[in-house]
Amino acid sequence: MPGKLDLVIRGGTIVDGTGNGTFEGDVGIADGAIVAVGKVEGRGTEEIDARGMLVTPGFVDIHTHYDGQAVWDSQMTPSCWHGVTTAVMGNCGVGFAPCKPADREKLVELMEGVEDIPGPVMHEGLKWEWESFAEYLDALDRRRRDIDLCAMLPHAAVRVYVMGDRAIALEPANQADVAQMRAIVADAVRAGAFGVSTSRTTSHKSLKGDYTPTLRALEAELTGLTLGMKDAGSGFLEIVSEWTQPDVKEEFAMLRRAVAASGHPCVFSLAQRNNGPVIWKDLLKFSADAVKDGVNIRPVVPPRAIGLLLGLEGSQNPFSGCASYRKIAHLPVAERVKIMRDPAFRGQLLSEDPKEFSTFPLFHRMSYSQMYRFGNPPNYEPKREDSIESIAAREGRTPEEVAYDVMLEDEGMGFIYAPITNYATHDLSIAEAMLDDRNAIMGLGDGGAHVGFILDAGYPTYLLSHWGKARERWDVAELVRRLTSDTADAAGLSDRGRIAVGKKGDINIIDWSKIGFGSPYVAYDLPAGGKRLLQKGSGYVATIVSGEVTYRDGEATGALPGRLVRGQRAA
Repeated sequence: MPGKLDLVIRGGTIVDGTGNGTFEGDVGIADGAIVAVGKVEGRGTEEIDARGMLVTPGFVDIHTHYDGQAVWDSQMTPSCWHGVTTAVMGNCGVGFAPCKPADREKLVELMEGVEDIPGPVMHEGLKWEWESFAEYLDALDRRRRDIDLCAMLPHAAVRVYVMGDRAIALEPANQADVAQMRAIVADAVRAGAFGVSTSRTTSHKSLKGDYTPTLRALEAELTGLTLGMKDAGSGFLEIVSEWTQPDVKEEFAMLRRAVAASGHPCVFSLAQRNNGPVIWKDLLKFSADAVKDGVNIRPVVPPRAIGLLLGLEGSQNPFSGCASYRKIAHLPVAERVKIMRDPAFRGQLLSEDPKEFSTFPLFHRMSYSQMYRFGNPPNYEPKREDSIESIAAREGRTPEEVAYDVMLEDEGMGFIYAPITNYATHDLSIAEAMLDDRNAIMGLGDGGAHVGFILDAGYPTYLLSHWGKARERWDVAELVRRLTSDTADAAGLSDRGRIAVGKKGDINIIDWSKIGFGSPYVAYDLPAGGKRLLQKGSGYVATIVSGEVTYRDGEATGALPGRLVRGQRAA
């Protein structure tokens, strides 16, 4: 037993991250690492009485987009409010490095379109102290934070860096381009990147409406990326794809070949689309078969529907593309509500085509049959009969009229919830089935992105509160495993994710009776006065990073022990 302990957590119910049940005991931490588990005899400089509480490893979120926020902020809200102590960012192929000075606007426009981070926010917050990815990591390393961060190399940035306007035009990469990309990947991984991410979905567009530069990358280019990781001896591939029939089988086969060539793992985003309700089952089988054959390809799935929050306070609503609404969109909410209550304005707006001026890349995936009053407290499992379409049919009105009136309720401060994945059955059975597959990784919270219309960074809290406390579908040991050792191992972070001697001193102390979340709200706290949706978690008595308490009962302590993690941690 070490003589000096920085922190001792006493008498908690330890959920160690392995999934193997719970036990009562103490946890001792010194110099940022766990040094004792069980009965700790020595005294700590600080002691926390955890009797009646759960003591878990800190949560590891492998799908976030804090690439910009990490440059200008030390608090990785909202993830840090939901027990996350380590986050992997740079997913979906978008990010800010490598980048030549002349291409900065291209990457900003792409991030604004794909991840809904406003351009003025990025122009104000990004200092562009880098060109190469290694220099970007150095810039990140100069700031201390409340959680640890791991960075993926974004394929779109690499492609634009190598190919310039040819990348934006979706031209195929030639052999020289592929060779240069491979070298950039290898250099980035050696500098500390956790791998490389890419996107092959038409839902990812720049603010101008251009598809993401990586959309049509050929197999040779994808293989070049994975071979770059092989050259460096580390890393994993992260990919989001369209996964549409009839090409889904060949698309996965191509991915499998590229991954097999490198011998390195791959994770891919998986959610059921309303217009492709069964493809997800095929993809679960394809990935299970690949793993069985020694090709490590795993899906990352959400614990509920991925849903849009549409309203006057957010960045999107069903009428954002209407000419009349665009004329008042810049006004404060109270003024917009007053104007929209005018019958003449209402009649004019409802006569207009909402697609005419829409720049929203997900507009085509919205349907009044899948729009609902969000409510307070928020309802993430609304019933079919509560849809805007169903209400309109019962009341003899059009769905547009109902949606318009719902938006004006609560003085324009409420939201319409529009699930776009995992909700074709109007319940959470699809999410449940995905989570029931042990090959699936829980994620896709997108912390740091979609700041004006999606708020899913609280997925860890939802997994515990809904599937654990409310539904009792899985026991707490299994749910914590999904949030800790499973995600940590998938990212190559074997130094954390478990409560065991020698592991990193990242801990959550949780009051199970209070685990839950509040209603979403809008904060104007981004650079240049930008706004974003936020949602706090409840029940987190303490969150601890490297042995330092960063949050007590959801409030920041001011401690910033979080660091940039450079490279995967070998077992």
